[in-house]
Formats: sequence, structure tokens, C-alpha cells
Amino acid sequence: MKTTATLIALFCMALSMSTAHAENTLRVMSFNLRYGKANDGENHWDKRKPFVATVINDFSPDLMGTQETLDFQKDFVLEQTSGYQYFGRSRMNTPNEHCGIFYKSDRFVQLAGGHFWLSESPEVPESKSWDSSLPRMATWVLLQDKQGSDRPILFVNTHFDHRGKQARLESGRLLSERIGRLAKTANDPLIIVTGDFNCDAGSEPYQALVDNESLKDTYREVHVTERSDEGTFNSWVGKSEGARIDWIAVSKDATVKDAEVVRTSFDGHFPSDHYPITATIAQ
Repeated sequence: MKTTATLIALFCMALSMSTAHAENTLRVMSFNLRYGKANDGENHWDKRKPFVATVINDFSPDLMGTQETLDFQKDFVLEQTSGYQYFGRSRMNTPNEHCGIFYKSDRFVQLAGGHFWLSESPEVPESKSWDSSLPRMATWVLLQDKQGSDRPILFVNTHFDHRGKQARLESGRLLSERIGRLAKTANDPLIIVTGDFNCDAGSEPYQALVDNESLKDTYREVHVTERSDEGTFNSWVGKSEGARIDWIAVSKDATVKDAEVVRTSFDGHFPSDHYPITATIAQ
């Protein structure tokens, strides 16, 4: 006969398993890898790429959006990590940067995916508008989570222009409109947006994208009071002041369990000139 203590232990274990299932989580990362062909001296890709792999493996995101991703950087990440499927393309018709999406292939089934450009002609590759200095784009996938909720996931990754103030504002408006359009075709998906937005949280592009009826900022959900050390561009020297230009946004009804700026360094060297950022979301 089982003792009372044993029965209590079994009950607690069952309750724990039930709670874990009910609060199935998604680990999300956004990571500007820094253009791999840049003449960065001691911070060249070949010297820092092991740091990139270490940071990704340490967090082991289920979903990851990367910016400034060249083909050989994508290949390296796939080689040095385990179990990821990749979706992305060059923002140009010739090989160039991707807004890449990595997702765990044993967990997710890709239902659809695509790309659009942040311009007045979103379906035209290489198109640019307003005061944008370069063609900019967004990449998206619609996923089904085999381990979690039946609710589909719309995951979008982007990179706004670094010079064009008007382009960033119009990109925020366009992205918001496009996400709304995609969401209507996908039976109320959980929306997750990652990116390097090249403007601070609270700016007009941020308000156009995040401060609306659909999305919220994961970092601000967890860190309610704004601080001076939230910067995500480290300039290779580990600074934390400045603008928080990298964001992870999610559906308003999502529960954000955690959100961080990852400031891991390796003997004074950094994986990128941007800090990667993470969020953990309960479905």
C-alpha cells in the first residue's frame, strides 16, 4: 500500500507536469550578427564567430530572428547549433544581407512564409522609398507548434534603415499593416516580431508598431521602469547606455515570463556590435 507521503509526492508531480504543459513556453532571440564581411579588425567575423555560437547555444532559442546575416554566417550558425531550420533570402537580387529566421525543426511545422520590402512597393525586391539609404525588408513564417497550443505562430523579423528617419516611421506603419493583414488569414495567430529597428523604444516608429492594439514590447513588460542602461548597441566596447534599438514584440494577450539584453563578453570581446536580446513567452 502506498503511504500518504508517496501519494502526496505523486500528486505534486502530476500537478507540476500539468502546470508545465499549461504554461508551455517559447524562447525567442533577436540577434544582429553584424555584417560578416566588414573590416572590423579584432572584431572580424572569423575571430568572434565562436562567441556567436556560444551565446546562441547557451540560450537555445526555439525561435530566432537574425539581422545582417550573410549566407556563410547562416551556414555557420546551422553547423554550430542543433536542430534548426532556416528561412530567409537576400534583401537584394544579388547575394546580400538576410533578415533570417531560425526555428527548431523538431518543434515547429512551417505552414507558410514570405518576404516583403519596406517601401511603397513591398512586393518588389530591392525596392526602397522615402529617405531610405538601402533596400530594407521583412521576412515572415507561419508556424504550427507541435508541442504547445493549437494556435499558429506568425513570426516576423526585420531591419529598419539606419539613416532614413521618415523611412523608419513609414516602415513601422507598413509593418503594422502587413502583420494585421497576415494575421487575418491565419486564424488569430500568436504574433512575434524581432528586429533591429535603428531607433529607440518610445520613438515614432516604435509607437506605430508596438504601441497599438495588437503588439506589446516584451522588455518593457518585464522591466517596467525605464533605465539609462538599456542600450543594445555596444560599439564593441560593452557600453550599455544609449538607445534600445533592438526589440521583441508579441501579441497583447501573450504572457511574457522574462526578457533580457544579453551582455555576455569573452575576455573583453563581444559576439557582435549589438547585444542579442531574448524573451520567454508562455502560450
